[in-house]
This record gives sequence, C-alpha cells and structure tokens, in this order.
Amino acid sequence: MQPELRTIRSGAPGASQDFAVQQNKVLRNTYMLLALTLIPTAIGAAIGTNLDLSFMRTSPMVSFIVILAVFYGWIYAIERNKDSSLGVALLLGFTLFLGLLLGPLLHRTLGFANGTELVMMAAGGTAAVFFVMAGIASSTKRDFSGLTNFLTVGAIVLMLGVVASMFVQSPVFYMVILGAFVLFSSLMIMWQVNRIVQGGETNYISATLTLYISIYNLFSALLQLLGLGGRND
Repeated sequence: MQPELRTIRSGAPGASQDFAVQQNKVLRNTYMLLALTLIPTAIGAAIGTNLDLSFMRTSPMVSFIVILAVFYGWIYAIERNKDSSLGVALLLGFTLFLGLLLGPLLHRTLGFANGTELVMMAAGGTAAVFFVMAGIASSTKRDFSGLTNFLTVGAIVLMLGVVASMFVQSPVFYMVILGAFVLFSSLMIMWQVNRIVQGGETNYISATLTLYISIYNLFSALLQLLGLGGRND
C-alpha cells in the first residue's frame, strides 16, 4: 500500500493533494473525538472515586481476568462498528468504563497531602508527552510502520509483566513495569499518529481508540510513579 501512495504523491499532484486532504480530515476527526472522550472519562473517574471497589482486591486474579475480558470484548465491539455512529457510542461508553476503573487510583492519590499536585503533574506530563510524540509523528517524513512488530511484542511482554507483578511483590519490579508502560504508550502515540499521516489508518474511530488507550495507560503509569513519592502529612 505504501509504495502506491508514494507513487501517487510524486506522479499525480491532484491525487496527492486529495490524499493530504483526506488524511488531514482523519487526523482532525481523531483529535476531536479524542477530546470528546475526556468528558465521559472525567465523569467515570468522579463516580469511581466514590465507589467502594475494595472487593476486587479479595480475588485480584479473578478481577483481572474479568476486567480483561470486558476490556477486549468492548474493543472488539468498537472495531466491529467502527464505520457507524454506534462505534462512537461504544467508544464513549468504553471511556466511561475506564474512567470508573481510574477512580480508586485517583482517590488514593488525592488522599496524599500533595495529591492534587501529583494529579496535575501526571496530567501535565501526559499532555507534554502526547504533544511531543504527535508533533514528531506529524512533522517527520519517516514511516514508523517498522515499529509494528516491536510494539506487538512489547504489548505481550507488558501483559505478562502485569500478571507477574501480582505474584512478585517487589517495588523495583513494580517501578520497572510502570516505566515500561510510559515508554510503550509514548511510542504507541507516535506510531498511531504517524500511521494516520502516512495513510495506514483511515478510520478515525480506530485511531482514537488506540490513542485513548495509550494516553490512559500513560497517565495511569505516571500517576502511580509519582504516587510513590506521595506525602501523608
């Protein structure tokens, strides 16, 4: 697909211009929908901070499996309906769900004396990483599709690491996993935005889904890392 796109750009100026217009439209719609997803996420997080989800800690493995099943099942439903308005509705519902899951972490962090500062730092860091990586992906002429296999393997390794962390009660291992999530999520943002710019992604719902999950994981990992230095007094 990519060689054909490059031929169009160099050999047919009109077609090249149409291609650029189309990809700018996909990128614009992706950013608009991504901004919209923050609303149900914030609502879900506000509700989640007042919910008692401690029962999930009584059987963490079962809770993890159930959440994982809902998570990937919802993603599958969104991808199946990515060409219709139902896909948008499912995506917004998905972000509400993840907001709920984020609630306990926010509640715990805000319990620190400097909790509000930590949340703002995590949000600011997430925004900074997003704009830097998206800027690189949008401005460069390089095609980052070569990262696909690396990111696929990275996702599997991270998943195994999360499972292992349930059995390996090590603060160092925990920090390594969180650091890996920060790096992985940053690369995913750059890869997805570049994929839109290069013409590899033409559906803004799918693109938004990938970017949202990356931003969510990035914020969550940063907040947990910063929370390690939270003050109780």
